[in-house]
Amino acid sequence: MTTHDEAEVIRFTADAVAVTPDRRVLLIQRGWDPYEGHWALPGGHVDIGESSRDAAARELQEETGVKLAAAELRQLGTWDAPGRDPRGRYVTVAYLATVPTGTTVTAGDDARRAAWWPLDALPEQIAFDHAEILRTLTDH
Repeated sequence: MTTHDEAEVIRFTADAVAVTPDRRVLLIQRGWDPYEGHWALPGGHVDIGESSRDAAARELQEETGVKLAAAELRQLGTWDAPGRDPRGRYVTVAYLATVPTGTTVTAGDDARRAAWWPLDALPEQIAFDHAEILRTLTDH
């Protein structure tokens, strides 16, 4: 238990889980630490005055070139385990979107690469707890 004198700084992020009808998920290869070179969901910090849904749509476009209206994303869940990010305490809300098979992607912003991966053949090196987030898609 923490006291008010030990208040923890918590940062707020949003992630986009873009999937195709043929069960592929869009991942980016991170361009810098933490987890440089690992694959991750497109996502990032929620800006001042921005909703997490809007942030997920913005990050998806910035990092992959895939443009969706925020209304096309539906909330998948919240991940807030201590230690999920080595930079400190981060809470993320993940949003799910279905996009057409064959949607073209282009890496941008802090993404080294962007690619579609079959949900049953994901890369070994997945950053943060994004493998756990992706398991919610296969657990149902």
